[in-house]
Amino acid sequence: MPAISRTSGLRSVCFAALLILSLPATAQEAAATAPTKIFRAGASTSNITPPLGENIIGGWEPFPAKNIHDELHARCLVLDDGKSKIAIVICDLLGIPREVIDAAKVRINDTVGIPDSHVMIAATHTHSGTTTRGPNGVMWKDDGTEYQTFLATRIADGVQRAANRLEPAVIGWGRAEEPSEVFNRRWEVTDEALLKNPFGGTDQVRMNPPAGSGSLVRPAGPVDPEIGFVSVKSTAGRPIAMLANYSLHYVGGVPNGDVSADYFGYFCRNIEQRFSSDDDLPFVGMLTNGTSGDINNINFREPGVRRASYEKMKAVANKVADRVYEAHRNIEFQSWVSLDALSMDVPLTLRKPTPETLQYLSQVTAAQPAEPRSKERIYLERLTKLKEGPESIDARLQVLKIGDLSISGIPFETFVEIGLELKSRTPFSQTFTVELANGWYGYLPTPEQHARGGYETWIGTNFVQQDASPKIVDALLKMSNELMQAR
Repeated sequence: MPAISRTSGLRSVCFAALLILSLPATAQEAAATAPTKIFRAGASTSNITPPLGENIIGGWEPFPAKNIHDELHARCLVLDDGKSKIAIVICDLLGIPREVIDAAKVRINDTVGIPDSHVMIAATHTHSGTTTRGPNGVMWKDDGTEYQTFLATRIADGVQRAANRLEPAVIGWGRAEEPSEVFNRRWEVTDEALLKNPFGGTDQVRMNPPAGSGSLVRPAGPVDPEIGFVSVKSTAGRPIAMLANYSLHYVGGVPNGDVSADYFGYFCRNIEQRFSSDDDLPFVGMLTNGTSGDINNINFREPGVRRASYEKMKAVANKVADRVYEAHRNIEFQSWVSLDALSMDVPLTLRKPTPETLQYLSQVTAAQPAEPRSKERIYLERLTKLKEGPESIDARLQVLKIGDLSISGIPFETFVEIGLELKSRTPFSQTFTVELANGWYGYLPTPEQHARGGYETWIGTNFVQQDASPKIVDALLKMSNELMQAR
């Protein structure tokens, strides 16, 4: 067999040489000077750990950071097909205001030449990171803080260092499933007391009902167990980076005052240990949050189990890393794929509280103690800011094209139904969605889920018009089809 293979190869080479010699002179010159397509990739990490004393947010009330359990990072990947570059940055943060992201993108364009539309910057949604909001504390406009400036600079520097490391590479992608850690957290229940909301009304569903309760009826929506992933390695075989996507909210189980990247950080460290080499250039693991606005890892059918701090998030991360590592063995790497991207701003109206709602909250809180603050008092403050805020925001939507794979970016905590719809209607062979990308504007339920109520739909938790999700899906699919047709 080896002899036959070599002879066949020699005949092919001779035939190709004769074919070129038989061409006219101009064609021979074109064949000799035709550029070879080279695909390149580079990755880096930037430490974005905040100083102690900064407020940790994600719960009802902020509290100061007292300890760094594990460092927070901006993990950066740059891809280059010879004509276009794209950059993906995933940050260990609850969310990032668009103003910070835009500042980073300006610097990236100035230093690396990658345009805004080709740079995706997203947060993982760890609930044990500190605030990135400005002094006014709202999501649609920020006045700028020292940490925001630091963050934008570190993101841009990370992309520049990843671009400096660009080298000939191959790329592949695939998918796996881990259904045991994803559960819809919105439930129909028979206990009406569980359905009361802070506005004096009754919802149809409850977020995070008591686990094991006899009042549970059924989950109010689906889940998505799929893990999409992209792998790049040098042409010499050295792993460069792994980018994965899983539709699961943060896991938690963190002591009060600890800063942590949650299970996203554990996944990255786990996968880096499996793929890292002795080379001076480090392998970079990256885990993005998919459409998980109504998903967590609590099996509400069973009573809750007390666990040690960090135990559960580590177990979840290990499972996700196991599935990716197993599926990675079967993917096919390509020596070159085309890259492209599109983005657009979709104007969305901000919801405004009615006078009746504000009056109700004012009356209720007037009879309550100032501390501890009730949900009614918290929402009164949020709705007052909404009333005084702008009439609309521009939500930046984005689609990245990597060969036959597409990655969508949405600047909301996005319900899983939206991600599943994009997967079912995409023109690409594979797609996944990164939430909290290019901005941070609260939750994004579907209109059907809005009608059922629940925490994620409350005004002050959800900020934009209730029919926003169909507009966003249509815009993302339009960009996806344009990118597919432009191949």
